[in-house]
Formats: sequence, structure tokens, C-alpha cells
Amino acid sequence: MSTILFVMTGVDHWMLADGTKHPTGFWAEEAVAPYEAFKAAGHEVVVATPGGVVPTVDQGSLAPEAHGGQEAADRVAATLASIPEIKDPIRLEEVDLADYDAVFYPGGHGPMEDLAVNPASGRLLVDALDSGKPLGVVCHGPAALLAAVRSDGSNAFAGYEVAAFTNAEETQAGLAEKAKWLLETRLVEAGVQVRAGEPWAPHVVVDRNLVTGQNPASSAPLATELLKKLA
Repeated sequence: MSTILFVMTGVDHWMLADGTKHPTGFWAEEAVAPYEAFKAAGHEVVVATPGGVVPTVDQGSLAPEAHGGQEAADRVAATLASIPEIKDPIRLEEVDLADYDAVFYPGGHGPMEDLAVNPASGRLLVDALDSGKPLGVVCHGPAALLAAVRSDGSNAFAGYEVAAFTNAEETQAGLAEKAKWLLETRLVEAGVQVRAGEPWAPHVVVDRNLVTGQNPASSAPLATELLKKLA
């Protein structure tokens, strides 16, 4: 049995370019699908957030249209409500990587607001990458990679191939023109090699100990790849 650290956003909004707050948080499927996979494989999960705040779910991620129907949406909502670890997170600032066998970052627009600039998260990501432990990041979760800066100012993930929520998907979702910055663009500027798949289709990229997924549909396939690395 391994212990997997979930690092989740601690905010309930994403500040847009015009100064308005777009309600958000974490995306339900991106937490639920990997959680179910990890627990089914016999592993433990610990949730950490900045300041130890209880993470907020993006209400849009519980809508029927996000899951192909009401029945599937209800199942995700019920599963999410039954996850005790999400209701009782630890402080990200106090995390010791030595206590965990793998690290996973779900997305939602929340990480664009806090984890993208969070130094504790950035240090954890650098250490996780260097440790060789399995590291999974999905959808907007790769925004957190922007804070993973080494002492020489370089991004620890520069040169790595990753999947992340693309500019095309942000445009189709209707938020690209409202955003202060776009994830794919900012990752490329940091030297990260974004490998984009078809919008909204499952797409996972594995590069050394790093496993990344492009969008919500990539959450379950990413969990499968991460479990292979833990085996």
C-alpha cells in the first residue's frame, strides 16, 4: 500500500482580466476518478491545500452536461460528498514529501489563481520531480508547474513533455478572451513542451516520472498510468 498526496487548490474563484471573479475551485471528475482508482488499488490518499482550507468544487463540474447526463452527474456528486479526505485537508506548507509515495494535482481553474504562484507548492513539485516519485498533474493543474522554479531561476519542468488544458479548449469553453493569461501559452514560455491532443478527448503524456493529462476526460487514464508507476 502506498500513500498518495493530492494537492488541491484552496480558492473559490479565478480573477479574470477585467477584475471580476469567476466562480471556480477544483473540477470534480479530476478528483473523483483518480481517487476511486487509487483507493480501489488499495492506496491511501491525503489531501493538502494552501493553508489547509477545505477545497471548493467548481459547481460547473457537477452539472449534467459535464458528465453526459444527470445520472452520471449525481454519481460523481455523491462520490465526492463521501470522500472524507477532501473535508479534512492538511496544510500544504507543512507537507513532507518523504511521507508520500506519489503526488497528484487535480485541476479546475482554481490552480490558475493560487497554485500557479504558490511557493510551497513550487518547492514540493521540484522535490517530487527530482525524487523520481510518480507525479501526476491534470487539466489546469499544470498551472502549478509555473511556480516550480529552481534557484537559478529556471523552471524545473523546462524540457519536459506535458499535456495540459489547451488554448483551443479554453477558447471553446468561452473563457480565453476573458483570461489574464492562458495556461498552454505560459507553460511554453517557461520552456515546457506542451503536447496537445484533440480538444476534450482523453490525452495523457508520460515523461520520466511525470504523468500529465489534458482535460477532465484524461483523469481516469492518467490515474491508470500513475498506478503503473507505483506498481
